[in-house]
Amino acid sequence: MMATATFAGMTETDILNPQAEQYVLTFTSEEDELLKEVAAFTTASHAKPHMLSGALQGKLLEMLTRMLQPSRVLEIGTFTGYSALAIAKALHKNAVLHTIELREEDAATAQRFFNKSSAKDKIHLHRGNALDIIPALKETWDMVFLDADKVNYIHYYEMVLPLLKNGGFIIADNVLFHGQVLAPEIKGKNAKAIHAFNEHVKQDNRVEQVMLTVRDGLMLIRKKGD
Repeated sequence: MMATATFAGMTETDILNPQAEQYVLTFTSEEDELLKEVAAFTTASHAKPHMLSGALQGKLLEMLTRMLQPSRVLEIGTFTGYSALAIAKALHKNAVLHTIELREEDAATAQRFFNKSSAKDKIHLHRGNALDIIPALKETWDMVFLDADKVNYIHYYEMVLPLLKNGGFIIADNVLFHGQVLAPEIKGKNAKAIHAFNEHVKQDNRVEQVMLTVRDGLMLIRKKGD
């Protein structure tokens, strides 16, 4: 349970009513056994289990992937592998997912779970700094899931947008940043970075976007074109 902070008469936990969240999950298809295993392991052993995408967001990522049918997907920020596995299970036969994780321990955990997946051959895990790895991949992308360090969100966005096909999508996570962006005076470098990113996208006439109040906030960003 995240801590409660008050912003202009509301609390951080008011972003998504816990009762509503439970109701939504009740009517959302269950995770498969591997995703349940990733979630259980992360919750039990990781210092920051709240970073996990979780059942609702994972199913949404899977559904979006099935709808968009991307051939080339980039994930910036693997964590323990939950979101990558949710995306990979929806990829068509010849599609691939490149996922990048800076922290070696998390990358090793993710790879162990990837090895158990029937979609393991579609997942390519890269260890290191995404700002260095992305240009070296020499790829164009149909879909990008952005869920890495918040202070570099604008840098990642500007790096991948030229590599995104017209009509392609960037899905940015944590765009509400625990409700901290709702404060009259935004404090903390991560909250400030996320608010700056949201403003940056809003002002970018190359794209159109919609922000969703799912989990910690998701922004769907479509590159204009075909």
